Amino acid sequence: MVGFAAMGTESMSWPLRRAARLCGGAVAVVDAASGTQVTYAELQGRVDALGAALAGELAVQPGGRVGVLAANSLAHLELFLGVPSAGRVVVSLNTRLAVEELAALATDARLAALVADDTNADAATAIAERAGIPALIRVGEEHEALLARAGAGGSSAADNSAGGDALATISYTGGTTGRPKGVMLSHANLLANARHNLIATGHTAQDRWLHVCPMFHVAGTANVVAATWVGAHQTVLPRFDAAAVLSAIEQHAITHLNLVPTMLGMLLDHEREHGATADLSSLTHLQYAASPITPELQRRVLERFPDVDVAQFYGMTEAAPTVSTCTPADHRREDGRRLRSTGAPVVGVEVEIRDAVDGTPVPPGTVGEVWVRGPNVMLGYWEQPEATAQALHEGWYRTGDAAYADEDGYLFLVDRLKDMIISGGENVYSVEVEAALAEHPAVREAAVFGVPHPRWGEAVHAVVTVDRAVTPDELIAHCRPLIAGFKVPRSIEVTQHPLPRSGAGKLLKQELRGPYWSGRERNIS
Repeated sequence: MVGFAAMGTESMSWPLRRAARLCGGAVAVVDAASGTQVTYAELQGRVDALGAALAGELAVQPGGRVGVLAANSLAHLELFLGVPSAGRVVVSLNTRLAVEELAALATDARLAALVADDTNADAATAIAERAGIPALIRVGEEHEALLARAGAGGSSAADNSAGGDALATISYTGGTTGRPKGVMLSHANLLANARHNLIATGHTAQDRWLHVCPMFHVAGTANVVAATWVGAHQTVLPRFDAAAVLSAIEQHAITHLNLVPTMLGMLLDHEREHGATADLSSLTHLQYAASPITPELQRRVLERFPDVDVAQFYGMTEAAPTVSTCTPADHRREDGRRLRSTGAPVVGVEVEIRDAVDGTPVPPGTVGEVWVRGPNVMLGYWEQPEATAQALHEGWYRTGDAAYADEDGYLFLVDRLKDMIISGGENVYSVEVEAALAEHPAVREAAVFGVPHPRWGEAVHAVVTVDRAVTPDELIAHCRPLIAGFKVPRSIEVTQHPLPRSGAGKLLKQELRGPYWSGRERNIS
């Protein structure tokens, strides 16, 4: 069924209903923070009760939006599955945003209810007041009492007619400038992505997944639907902590793990600093996604986990999110030719590299814009028709990512198009410069972007976090033999402070670039 047009009745309720029927007595979710665990039959009961509560006591109408402001937990996972199953729309909010930002998103989505955990309770109260949210529920005793009352009614009141192209989730993208965009994903989008992941990863009921990436981001929920569909064992950590991840792998015999590269680096650094004492022998599959990985970190991962299937996934919220994968076999090729790629498109997804100006396909080896088509591509941006029209074209999603494809169709990402530096008429892709800087032993991470230059229009500038003393001149000299002269940074800021990142671990390059372009009408020259 992968790649076929969405059927009008397919629903987010399908995966859990199947798992409850076939694996009802098996453990579905373990909440690592509280120690609570539920079977698939129990999880189905909780989701049914949630549906009844939404339709009854909370009076959320079909299609109404339900916000979640919480760390990863059993409650967060069941809300992600259960709200769409009940014919409502789940809106997971980034817990790292300021109250004013969150209130603006809640107002934009016109939330009918907001669920928050203890850590975010005060913020949720302020958001509910400012956004006029009628219902505010606190995870814990209040949430459990709500489910108990609704469950006592004996009916889920779920809108089983909701499915297909009906809206299931709204995920707000961080954006670089201006108003955040709410990515609208349908039931069909999320189920298509789950099918694609089922094929790409080979999920089974014997899998033991550890969910640690934040569930307000697609990196945190990308495998939830597929894992649920096959009845896999799922453990949830509230947030990333290297020691906690290592402990959870050992304690829960985790076989499958998905991290962003930043987390991978922190995990390996923790082992190096404290000693590799945890038993990680259960681990068989390790994914990384959500941001580019440096060649050095990639090498360290492969050396640390020689018997583990290591896979890279590339995608974006607008694609629900999976687009391509660099498989375990690709990672272990002797020639290493594909290690710098983001892999080939997964089954069910079509990718083309097109000219960024006229939209025509370009030959292999030519840098262009990544266009994506498939049943996983979003409906559009919430109440932003102009932005939707710019992003979607005849069924294709224009990603804004610059890449080239080789003769075999493997994708090599070079930058976000808007981050491309044009210096003296030459295009400089920041990822190439960052990779060169990352090869210096003192460099922990690097961010490269263009700054105004009176002669060249833009000059290549880098902000580099280091582990030991090193001068900008040393780093510039290090880069010269590795990349073309026009790509070498003309200026470098050296710091020991971490670079700014989003809740999902993505580098917030716009925060570094902003001061250099302040007061100008455009952020390019």
